[in-house]
Amino acid sequence: MAAFMRRMLWHLLTAERSNILKKGNDCIVDSKRYVRALKRRPVKVLYPDSETTSKQRSDKIGNKQSQTVGSTVNANLKNETTDSVFSMSWSARNGNASSTSEHTTNLKDQLGGLKFERAFPGDKRLARVVSVARSRTFREHQGKILLEGRRLICDALAAGANPQMVFFSSVDRLCELPLDKLKRATLVKVKFEDIKIWSDLVAPQGVIAIFSRPDPSRLTFPQDQRGHSVPLSLICDNVRDPGNLGTILRCAVAAGCNNVLLTKGCVDAWEPKVLRAAMGAHFRLPIFPSLDWDDIQNQLPKSVTVHVADNCSGSEREVPEDVEANQSNKPSKPGDYGWVSSSPNRKDMHYEEYQSDSELSFPRVETKLYHEGWAQGNTGLVIGGETHGLSLEAVQLAERTAGQRLFIPVVPGVDSLNSAMAASILLFEGRRQLLNLMETSGRKAQSKVQFP
Repeated sequence: MAAFMRRMLWHLLTAERSNILKKGNDCIVDSKRYVRALKRRPVKVLYPDSETTSKQRSDKIGNKQSQTVGSTVNANLKNETTDSVFSMSWSARNGNASSTSEHTTNLKDQLGGLKFERAFPGDKRLARVVSVARSRTFREHQGKILLEGRRLICDALAAGANPQMVFFSSVDRLCELPLDKLKRATLVKVKFEDIKIWSDLVAPQGVIAIFSRPDPSRLTFPQDQRGHSVPLSLICDNVRDPGNLGTILRCAVAAGCNNVLLTKGCVDAWEPKVLRAAMGAHFRLPIFPSLDWDDIQNQLPKSVTVHVADNCSGSEREVPEDVEANQSNKPSKPGDYGWVSSSPNRKDMHYEEYQSDSELSFPRVETKLYHEGWAQGNTGLVIGGETHGLSLEAVQLAERTAGQRLFIPVVPGVDSLNSAMAASILLFEGRRQLLNLMETSGRKAQSKVQFP
């Protein structure tokens, strides 16, 4: 202790007073700074004693020795704090890692080993794919369609359609689909808000899928429904309203039609509105879109009778027979009939030549009520659009196959029925007539066998 006091007196005598004050102030300031950095209660300042350690500091004046107040205490406190924080973070990290691994394992078991991607913030794949898939030009050129909802996607997978990409909001939504048929598809998990933005449904189901455009000849349709089908083919001519076409397709499935043929003037069968209105009809019977009339005739059986649906007004139906017979000898045009379109088809030059020639007579097709016998074998039914009506090619096909012009009587003052409503009435009436015919022929055949 005496040696320490002598050393301190020697420093006081040899050092300048200004340097002593400066060093003292620096020491006090440093200790206060270290204490504040701890963000704890104020601690007692320790002045130089036996527990302090010397620290080498260099100034502009030169290298001189000084003792730092409380350096050891502060260093120990800092080390203890760092060790405790590190141990807490390490334990938390180990716990999160174990829980994450367990969660991942559970997801793999739940999805049957399927892997999926998570959409990163700002990922525009869903917006880009959905917006492009809604374009008819893209669907036809790229061969892609957009399906939304669990039921529609399940119907497509059951029919053998090829999925390319599936967007889902939760794993539970994805598990509602047949996972064994999604092994080749790209699965992307996105936020439900993103699906809600790009969905066409009022209440989105949280799953959207992109499929390759199906080929009707390669799809597998339900055998229970195909077993109850009748030899009835539906031809849609210039049906341009998506809701009407979807409802017509749904009625065709319910009536047990053999197939559905769509002309090039119809709306795209894979339009989102058509898909929603059809309720899975696309995957329950063959639908052949964008056909020419030559292709339509090739899709029909050889011994077929094609009838056309009359959608003219009631006043035009009540023309006397003698007046109608006198008018039949006069030249007429398609525009003279309210149930036939008078607008030329620029894709068919024969149609333009026929319409411009006033010397040619309009095809003659007999008129018959819808409940009278008109379905007597392989039958085709043509439904025209509400705006333009039937095309001239449809009436010509009915004339060549000895078909008839069918109409549904309505009360006076009513212009016409909706195309989908008229189609449903005629389709179910045709099914009734065909089933009665099949039942009658079956009874006759059985009676011939029993009583030769």
